[in-house]
Amino acid sequence: MGISDWPEGERPRERLLALGPAALSDAELLAIYLRVGVRGKSAVDLARELLHRFDGRLGALVEASLDDLASISGIGMAKAAQLKASFELARRALHQEMQVRDSFTSPGRVRDWLRLKLGHRQQEVFIALWLDAQNRLIKADELFTGSLTSTSVYPREVVKAALANNAAAVILAHNHPSGVAEPSSADEMLTRNLKSALALVDVRVLDHFIVAGNAQPLSLAERGLL
Repeated sequence: MGISDWPEGERPRERLLALGPAALSDAELLAIYLRVGVRGKSAVDLARELLHRFDGRLGALVEASLDDLASISGIGMAKAAQLKASFELARRALHQEMQVRDSFTSPGRVRDWLRLKLGHRQQEVFIALWLDAQNRLIKADELFTGSLTSTSVYPREVVKAALANNAAAVILAHNHPSGVAEPSSADEMLTRNLKSALALVDVRVLDHFIVAGNAQPLSLAERGLL
């Protein structure tokens, strides 16, 4: 049965118009975007299959490649491209919000952006959000990838990047592909080393976040570890 044959109160689009997008499930929201299903499957069925392919994790869906999305029956390259475009627009919207607002007093937006950027990367990635004197975002820099330790993230390179961006402050972040956000002793040592090195050029380290999957990014500042 197609969605057009459903009772009006159960159709995703009508539910969105009546109740707002927050009332819809992930599958219903995706179904509105997909618009149509395939033979024997409604758009909602197709959306559920798409989510199931990525274990129900929106972050994994966001990070999926075009080829992975297009390989799913009923998606194809055109719909895959539309999905990737929508995910990139969400990232850019959050990025622009941080550029015009005080990022440090809007930690929710910073955490949302970090989840989209790092939550489902399969390698460890270390990034720096360089801020001006008003704590507005200058640039998000992906500085290091791989196995991150206090010896593989070079303070000298971080300081050079800070000076190149004329930054007054920075929010550091890296991900734990293991899915466990708890900081290690190496994370704590790295934070201390970077804070000391950046202090020499008058750049304040406002926070260091650890991102693990869809969980709330962990703040070392809130833990008293900064």
